[in-house]
Amino acid sequence: MSNYYLGISAFYHDSAAALISENDIIAAAHEERFTRLKHDQSFPAHAVRYVLNEAGLGIEDLTAVAFYDKPFLKFERLLETYHAFAPKGFQSFLSAMPIWIKEKLFMRNLLWNELKTIHGQPFVHKPPLLFPEHHLSHAASAFYPSPFDEAAILTIDGVGEWATTTIGFGRQNAIEILRELTFPHSIGLLYSAFTYYCGFKVNSGEYKLMGLAPYGIRNTSQFKRYKDGILDELLDIREDGSVLLNMDYFDFATGLRMCNDNRWEALFEVPRRESESDLTQPYMDLALAIQEVTEEVVVKLARTAKQLTGSNRLVLAGGVALNCVANAKIEGAGIFDAIWIQPAAGDAGGALGAALAARHIWKGEARTRSDQDSDAMKGAYLGPDYVQRDIDRLKNKFQATWRRYPEFDLLCAETARLLAEGNVIGWFQGRMEWGPRALGNRSILADPRNPEMQKRLNLKIKFRESFRPFAPSVLSEDAREYFDIETASPYMLLVASVTDRHRKAALPNDPADIRDRLYRLRSDIPAVTHMDFSARIQTVHKETNERYWKLIRAFKQQTGCGLVVNTSFNVRGEPIVCSPQDAYQCFMRTDMDWLVINDCLFEKSSQPKWEETREWRQEFQLD
Repeated sequence: MSNYYLGISAFYHDSAAALISENDIIAAAHEERFTRLKHDQSFPAHAVRYVLNEAGLGIEDLTAVAFYDKPFLKFERLLETYHAFAPKGFQSFLSAMPIWIKEKLFMRNLLWNELKTIHGQPFVHKPPLLFPEHHLSHAASAFYPSPFDEAAILTIDGVGEWATTTIGFGRQNAIEILRELTFPHSIGLLYSAFTYYCGFKVNSGEYKLMGLAPYGIRNTSQFKRYKDGILDELLDIREDGSVLLNMDYFDFATGLRMCNDNRWEALFEVPRRESESDLTQPYMDLALAIQEVTEEVVVKLARTAKQLTGSNRLVLAGGVALNCVANAKIEGAGIFDAIWIQPAAGDAGGALGAALAARHIWKGEARTRSDQDSDAMKGAYLGPDYVQRDIDRLKNKFQATWRRYPEFDLLCAETARLLAEGNVIGWFQGRMEWGPRALGNRSILADPRNPEMQKRLNLKIKFRESFRPFAPSVLSEDAREYFDIETASPYMLLVASVTDRHRKAALPNDPADIRDRLYRLRSDIPAVTHMDFSARIQTVHKETNERYWKLIRAFKQQTGCGLVVNTSFNVRGEPIVCSPQDAYQCFMRTDMDWLVINDCLFEKSSQPKWEETREWRQEFQLD
């Protein structure tokens, strides 16, 4: 009988579930995709049901269930932290303790109650319930699916139980943690503090801060003052990459906010930005300053990982591993021959890591790999897919209309033609992606050559901040034609510069209004070229996503351009779409022109007026 392991992450942010067997990752999904609540932190009941159904299993069929951290260790950290900082933080203590005493201290019972609800009846047999440490779950998610037999392991996030950063070494089945940095000293929490101070939401706005950084201007006294202030007052960076934070400036240990606003305002001479207020140059320079400091730290940590392990390979996980600019700095430093990053590097990925730790460490099962040159992630296409009857329901529910293309190559040719004409297209195919990036199965696509496309996508499709850049999906065989990149980037976790032959003349990065700088023409693929000529790249490989590869190839055949704009299929504030219904609703609420679901092509102008449908009226309480 095969062994099956269920991994769960929950109750902080980005709850998720993953199911693996003794030789395969079967399925993995974020709870938010089913509940439509972005960063849903509740128990991932929908995701658990999905991954079990994918394998036709019940909970009693499992070899083990693994939760992604140790609640008692986290509780210990909270108590010791409040004691160390007392009487400061009493208000935070009062708000946190009832939840812990009522629920989280009894995590085992809470998990079994939730699993019993899914099971639907009393258990005859309960599989073992395991609790690997948080950073071990991250480490397992990075090492075991990687294509490497042995590798240095670097995990960096805000905080787990106590650890905020670990360096480890993986070989065959074993993972050894060699160094650990502990709370409250955390480069992840420092970056989140700047996210908060620049007016973005912690645990979801960090990528906005990264996207804002290229608007900063290095050669100014203001930028130098900001960076010096960080290095002189906020933290001490050691040569090995460890950091010590000056906790006089931070409130996250015991308070209800990230930093001491008054002290930061005195240090930087600019107040905390209010959400949705204008983005002015000081906040752009702050974003650049903390981005450069973060890059310095992670490169030093990578060098230390190399020194401690002697390995020529590095794997990465933890929320900071989603900082694709910092990842590119490690890649460019030449410290390792190869690096690999878990596509769900944040807390959701802990579900997969917990299951993998259960399999390889607790059960002792050997790693299996049929192809040593590829990873075990299946391109990160691990979520649900849908069939024609699911699309047919759109006709009954929304009176939707479409055309079917039995020959997929003809659908690709037509979609490529529509893209070349300037249309924005929702693209929905196969299994949903695992991780925060849309990788061509739940994507919104457009023509990267169109100089108006970046503005249109942000304002009319995504309803988000105008400064946000868009990523290119490029045929893997054409990547070096457009970008200075030497390695594959299938999970959109590296940035690279546009090659000189595709650039326009360099333009000054002056203090002009952000919108004036934003819409200057920088390359012949302007919709995916950021302020500093960089792009967050997805290389598309025929072996892992033939349908998406065929579409981009068809676009190249018609235009000579081997890439498309790829942004996640959602609007601001909502998760990436999961089902055909999610996709159709998003399509109808935005200025998208066309929608493709599997082999069906939907034209916006042929659909019934959305505001006249019963579903729309009920949703917005007009009936």
